Amino acid sequence: MLSTDVNALVEEIQKAEPLITASRSDQVKLLIQRLQDKLRQHSNHKFYLFKVLRAHILPLTNVALNKSGSCFITGSYDRTCKVWDTASGEELHTLEGHRNVVYAIAFNNPYGDKIATGSFDKTCKLWSAETGKCYHTFRGHTAEIVCLSFNPQSTLVATGSMDTTAKLWDIQNGEEVFTLTGHSAEIISLSFNTSGNRIITGSFDHTVAVWEADTGRKVYTLIGHCAEISSALFNWDCSLILTGSMDKTCMLWDATNGKCVATLTGHDDEILDSCFDYTGKLIATASADGTARVFSAATRKCITKLEGHEGEISKISFNPQGNHLLTGSADKTARIWDAQTGQCLQILEGHTDEIFSCAFNYKGNIIITGSKDNTCRIWR
Repeated sequence: MLSTDVNALVEEIQKAEPLITASRSDQVKLLIQRLQDKLRQHSNHKFYLFKVLRAHILPLTNVALNKSGSCFITGSYDRTCKVWDTASGEELHTLEGHRNVVYAIAFNNPYGDKIATGSFDKTCKLWSAETGKCYHTFRGHTAEIVCLSFNPQSTLVATGSMDTTAKLWDIQNGEEVFTLTGHSAEIISLSFNTSGNRIITGSFDHTVAVWEADTGRKVYTLIGHCAEISSALFNWDCSLILTGSMDKTCMLWDATNGKCVATLTGHDDEILDSCFDYTGKLIATASADGTARVFSAATRKCITKLEGHEGEISKISFNPQGNHLLTGSADKTARIWDAQTGQCLQILEGHTDEIFSCAFNYKGNIIITGSKDNTCRIWR
């Protein structure tokens, strides 16, 4: 991508797009050069520890950034969610009101003006990110809420629970829209596709279900794994579904018909997390065996192995540019890797207990890590 001949590319674009006339070609060239600069920008960025936040009096459960990366949130066993300013490390708000562990947290990205918190108290709360005020408390689940997600339009919140159901809630009026029933065990993973018309749920019953968001109807069940599901998600163009399982495999499914198209093998222990890069060309898997792997979505072959962690890897994600991977491990470190070669580029050290959450901002130049040591760290 970075070595693309800009002139040749613009000629190609002009052939395909009659609206781009000769008089516009310089403008298009400039845009492409800017895009190339942007992709290059953070490729050899070395992260340093900017701040340690003694965020909570009890362990953290999760961290999440808003799209711009200007602020982030932390959930905790201390029953609160806190909102932080990334640039200064200052606490902006404490969201109080839950009666038990705040486990699942999310911003309604790309807007970032609302926050949802899901708790072991069986409720989900919707908050203003700006003021910290609580808009709604969603009641109806009969057991702990362990995962949640906003739809891309920011009109619905979906919650997944240990009561085997997922529920969709209307952000405006605070009402329940649908209950998604059909799983026979806890739902521990849930996400919308990019267009927001489908929801995917992964369960301890070894299956993954795909649902229509506007009717609550189950479209199909993905049956094939022989142990609990740990992750389930769509690629960006919604053509593929990736599922990770405690059975040591990931499976790739055709999202149009629900058929399995590949099983990704090679790990010696449970798959704890998996993800696509933003374009959907690469797949990354993280395992309790202490390694991560990168696969090609097209050939389904393993491209590289990430070896070096001394404990299980519970979190993995690509940077937005897609050339680096971030892993968080029980060995108390997070690591940055070259996605193509598998080389470890940097070790983020300093936490005194396992890291269970780590994330890039949208630009890829800030990382937040959350640990069982009750702190989270800002790296930039």
